[in-house]
Amino acid sequence: MRIIVVLIALFCGQLHGQTELEKQLFNLPDVIFTPIETPDGFEAAYKLMIKQPLDHENPEAGSFYQKVYFSFKGYDAPTAIITNGYQRPSNNINEIVTLIDGNQLNVEHRYFGESMPDTMDYSYLNFKQIAGDYHHIRTLFSDLLKGNWLASGISKGGTTTIFYKYFYPNDVSASVPYVAPLNYEYEEKRIYEFLDNIGTEECREDLTELQKDLLSNTDKIIPLLEWYVKGKGLDFEYLTLGEAYEFAVLELPFSFWQWGQDCSKIPEEKGMEDQLDYLLEVVGLDFFSDSAMESYGSHYYQSATEMGYYGYETEDFKGLLTYLPYEPHPHAAFVPGKIKTEWNGTLTNKVAKWIENNGNNMLYINGALDTWSATAVPPSTKVNSKWFFLKDKHHANARIASMTDEEKAVFESTLKEWMGI
Repeated sequence: MRIIVVLIALFCGQLHGQTELEKQLFNLPDVIFTPIETPDGFEAAYKLMIKQPLDHENPEAGSFYQKVYFSFKGYDAPTAIITNGYQRPSNNINEIVTLIDGNQLNVEHRYFGESMPDTMDYSYLNFKQIAGDYHHIRTLFSDLLKGNWLASGISKGGTTTIFYKYFYPNDVSASVPYVAPLNYEYEEKRIYEFLDNIGTEECREDLTELQKDLLSNTDKIIPLLEWYVKGKGLDFEYLTLGEAYEFAVLELPFSFWQWGQDCSKIPEEKGMEDQLDYLLEVVGLDFFSDSAMESYGSHYYQSATEMGYYGYETEDFKGLLTYLPYEPHPHAAFVPGKIKTEWNGTLTNKVAKWIENNGNNMLYINGALDTWSATAVPPSTKVNSKWFFLKDKHHANARIASMTDEEKAVFESTLKEWMGI
């Protein structure tokens, strides 16, 4: 009996020491919270682990805990729910949150990082369930955070913002997808069209010639790479080193434009080692190593089943590939364990049509140089949404901070109107 009294006393003492916000968090069902360093300008911050059902329509299927970083500004402040597309290793404050001077719920994507189920049943990794995760969080905090809400994400996280809007159109007052593709196919042909036309003809030809030079020297380069990967501690079992190298060479134009590389720095007439150094700088082999396959396996599963992705045209390299096939085109979706998957584009094409006709209150930010702008949501006159294709910007710097004064004024006034700020 004395032990019970002591435990109750300790428990009451812990509650007594809690802030009002912590008492509110304590009352949220199935939420574990831990204080973390508070970002500048915020009142408090916490790492949350929120229990989510694997199947939002069948709770009996099991559950997992989803990691969320909560940065608190005020109960009546607006709130941004950040729809990350991958793992979220630490808290960071998105520029959109600074703009609205609001709270932030920075949500790690299911099946990434710490947000993993005990058993990796990929049948529950789909956009309907993912959107359900965000809706659950939105509902959970609806009585606590009473200002207007927005959703925003970058890259695959931006794609997630779009699908969240489709499944729960009334959850937020505004949606802001950054550099977000909305693919229609397993092998997106719009990527090929973009790479055939972006930049100058000279720059595109220089890239192709560099690829041919690198593939012509595969037998000499592979021994060099064996030492390179050993020094970096990279393993290659999912792909052989030869396959990874050829994938990296085929990837070169995609990465070149995605990250806004400089055409004048393409090593046209330099030696083989200089060309290899350039490939490793722009693309690298890490992207094709076993550790990357493990980290991004869930992303590749989504890409191969309902999100769509891209492949690599091989027609310019007849007689130069040693490890990869010419047909079908090598594809960049490296599904976990090479499990058999089936592509179904019904949902993504349905979402594209719905967004065109019903996707209001969305602000799209894209970089005009970014390869992923090829499959960005196309502008529509049927909705009140606005599109910003930022000149000379790419995947990493197409942000509000990079807008012209005119673009920024339109963006900010529109967002504040929708958010009631």
